[in-house]
Amino acid sequence: MKWLEIVTVAGATLVAAVTVVVLYSLGVRLTAIAGDVRESNPAWVRPLAYACFGLCGAAVLFGLYLIIPCFSK
Repeated sequence: MKWLEIVTVAGATLVAAVTVVVLYSLGVRLTAIAGDVRESNPAWVRPLAYACFGLCGAAVLFGLYLIIPCFSK
């Protein structure tokens, strides 16, 4: 058995999962900050939140592209 390849796949999976969770959490947090009516927030907060959601979605779609065999041929 090739243990280095198993460790490489496990490491890539962990990094990808953490990246998706962090991007989604950051998007939710920035959306909450942008929606706060009691404070004056910079104009870049809401577009940055949407960019985080977009990157999260792109990462999920790329993962599906790698998993589904008919797409990666």
